[in-house]
Amino acid sequence: MSKIALLIGVSDYASGLKPLPAAERDVAALQEVLQHLEIGEFDEVTVLKNPTLLKMRQAISKLYGNRDTEDLVLLYFSGHGLTDMSGKFFLTNCETENQDGLDKATALEASFIHDLMENCDSERQIIILDCCHSGAFPTGMTARSSGTIDFRKQLGGKGRVILTSSAATEYSFERQGEELAVYTRYLVEGIKTGAADLDEDGFISVNELHDYVKNQIHKAVPSMHPERFVFKEGEKIQIAKAITNNSKREYRKFVEQFFEQHNFNGKIHLTERRILDRQYQKLKLYLEEANAIETEVLRPYREHQRNIEEYQECLIAELNHKPSLSNRTIGILETLRKEFNLTDETITTITNDVLRSLGSKSDIAIEGSSSVAANIPHQSVQLLFEAFNFDVVIINSFAEEVRRFMGQAHCFTEKLNNNLTLEMIYIPKGNFLMGSPKSEGRDSKAKPQHLVAIKHFLISKYPITKAQWEVIAFLREGFQCEHLDLDLDQPMVQISWRDAVEFCVQLSQRTERNYRLPTEAEWEYACRAGTTTPFHFGETITSDLANFDGGCTYRSELKGVNRAKPLRVGSFQYSNTFGLHDMHGNIWEWCQDDWHNNYAGAPITGEAWVDSERSFQRVVRGGSYESHPSKCRSAYRQIADANHKSNNTGFRVVLQLESD
Repeated sequence: MSKIALLIGVSDYASGLKPLPAAERDVAALQEVLQHLEIGEFDEVTVLKNPTLLKMRQAISKLYGNRDTEDLVLLYFSGHGLTDMSGKFFLTNCETENQDGLDKATALEASFIHDLMENCDSERQIIILDCCHSGAFPTGMTARSSGTIDFRKQLGGKGRVILTSSAATEYSFERQGEELAVYTRYLVEGIKTGAADLDEDGFISVNELHDYVKNQIHKAVPSMHPERFVFKEGEKIQIAKAITNNSKREYRKFVEQFFEQHNFNGKIHLTERRILDRQYQKLKLYLEEANAIETEVLRPYREHQRNIEEYQECLIAELNHKPSLSNRTIGILETLRKEFNLTDETITTITNDVLRSLGSKSDIAIEGSSSVAANIPHQSVQLLFEAFNFDVVIINSFAEEVRRFMGQAHCFTEKLNNNLTLEMIYIPKGNFLMGSPKSEGRDSKAKPQHLVAIKHFLISKYPITKAQWEVIAFLREGFQCEHLDLDLDQPMVQISWRDAVEFCVQLSQRTERNYRLPTEAEWEYACRAGTTTPFHFGETITSDLANFDGGCTYRSELKGVNRAKPLRVGSFQYSNTFGLHDMHGNIWEWCQDDWHNNYAGAPITGEAWVDSERSFQRVVRGGSYESHPSKCRSAYRQIADANHKSNNTGFRVVLQLESD
């Protein structure tokens, strides 16, 4: 009794077929686990990388020749699978021509393999195909559900089984930049880790391997449906042993069940982290072992989310380029959908969200030309809004004006005392693409871009001034600031994140309303005001529009003025289309959120991303009078200690409204 495998991977192709870089790595990875002395225990594993048609035929003929009935014979193929006009299936090789349709003389027909299998004495035959259109192969065989079948302990039931990465009408999936194709990755993972030993008997049957891979792919690529075709008892053939580590296996099962029950959304939250930590510590696993298991278990969820985010980015870019999509563009998007293996339901959700984002308008009901009453749900107080007009300007990369117009927004005025007010601007609900695109450089802190849904809220028209600080700060003993000077219209600086939070508490108590710092998502949404350019002004920024280090340039504009100090709020004529001033430069502005190194796992509903209220690392936005213009971009974010106080850091406030 012997275990023999032939692994064929075709990465390089002649004209008419795109290269598949992962195919060669697929066979190498599978070879490693099959030859492992404690896992696969295969006696002979032959690897063919980019073979010619002749070498491919010869190797397959040898695989099935002179075999005993007890031998296990495995044929694996990673590459392009093609069908002709009559539906016959072919495996490709490095010589296959497909420029004007398949040249059948250059490909290997499935019937050639089928005849060899029929004449082979081995009663344990496995074929694994990681290629498109592989469902055309198993003519005459029937898929069947697993049942209770007696089989020998070491090699399982006799028969034949064919596993395919996708159905006949689907695409297999290879992601650019990934080491292995998706299907093979989970094949190798299931065998190597023992996770595919679903009944925990110490052996991995073909049936268990298929079920494991199918379940993992359903999480990562829902539109891809691996299939299994069996004859006699082929699904019970045992392909490998499972390395026994009860603690690791138990922790893996716990993680899988935990996140299936709690609808994992891409990020492990603080409470979930505590539960997982207690579990792996109880099982006496090392942190590195627990992290490796979590990474493997959660990879398909995260991969699916990444596919969604990339499709969203492309759809938004197309709609921004031309709101009415042409048939050609729709066809390209459909190709992308297939490439990402996204279901029609997922595409519908993405499209609706994006259209709402790009087409969202203020949901305040206008009553007359000068004022508007907004009834805040579940709030007894009715806020009176006044409409106001403002100037908006858009510039190109040379700082040339390309558009100027008058905007209108609505303002609620909070009375702080008889002489001083706080202007709060209504920001309508909507969706936007948060983060930095590739065109803005390698800003890893603001990636990946992701679509975020924002509820309506009010935000202060300007950063909090020294005058406003003075009124509210004196409500609490010991909360005054010694840095006040005669120019009370300057933005308040030299305050920490904790000072800013305390100001919001005092302001809320004074007004009996819910004031707080903006979340990072709210800040960027308010700053962008519907734009997707680096600045709400357009492609660049100048010192005539904002206060930053004008001695530096961002694009092709001329150098400007470096004022080296903060200016009074509202010193510049132009605002963004929401009516907000000073969003770029002048002073950094505190946000609610804890600092995270990037947006992997970030919330998509606009709430603050907070792991612990005691965090010492927070986020500031907007840049300052000292900043290079690149740090004043809408997407730019920077870390700051919660206790940090500086002449260039202040804040603005948000008035939270109840949900619609």
